[in-house]
Amino acid sequence: MQFETIAFVASEHKEAKEALARLRQRWPNVSPYQADIIVALGGDGFMLETLHRFMDRSVPIFGMNRGSVGFLMNTFSEEELYDRLRRAEAVKLNPLRMQAADVGGRIYEALAINEVSLLRETRFAAKLRIEIDGVVRIPEMICDGVLLATPAGSTAYNLSVNGPILPLTAQVLALTPISAFRPRQWRGAILPHRTTVVIEVLFSELRPVSAVADYTEVRDVRRVVVHEDRTLALTLLFDPEHNLEERIVKEQFLL
Repeated sequence: MQFETIAFVASEHKEAKEALARLRQRWPNVSPYQADIIVALGGDGFMLETLHRFMDRSVPIFGMNRGSVGFLMNTFSEEELYDRLRRAEAVKLNPLRMQAADVGGRIYEALAINEVSLLRETRFAAKLRIEIDGVVRIPEMICDGVLLATPAGSTAYNLSVNGPILPLTAQVLALTPISAFRPRQWRGAILPHRTTVVIEVLFSELRPVSAVADYTEVRDVRRVVVHEDRTLALTLLFDPEHNLEERIVKEQFLL
């Protein structure tokens, strides 16, 4: 990785802020709006925030874990930082683009790095129709909701509802039900990354549903269209010895 300038950003956690102060004193750094590489200190949630914050810049981001899980983060160290960054390997991510229409006909757009999820708003279960590339695959699903996750998001909410873990380099998306009552045996699907998913909310006035793209929530949606936005490319940097593929395999065998 070739670069001239770096910037540090950190979450609000005590360990992250302390690490930020030490690194800024030890290594030359500039504003994150001027840097060639951004070093993010925190956990996976902060990495997601950082990717969103600097999405327009398309600047590579190297995470160091000062949070809890740190699945997308490298090991924290103050030593040999410039050497680590020069040796770092890049992984490209494409976000999902959500277009949601609410019951009043208003249209909203948002981007998601992790997932787009539809969730029931009341005690009534949601009734959803799922269309994949113009073909209705599920005419009616009774559930708490459904989500479409990227490989980066597959270890987050998707994993907590028993969705599959996807390697970051896999060109697929995970479509995962949330507490599906009917069809009861359906456990989700792995779809090609160029797939367009359309979700219609049936009986939306009686059974209201919200749509969430990472941090953006749209209430009372009627129709949601999601596809991967190939015009945007985000870059994560990893130590060569990070062995992300091994971590992904290992995660699938944790009991």
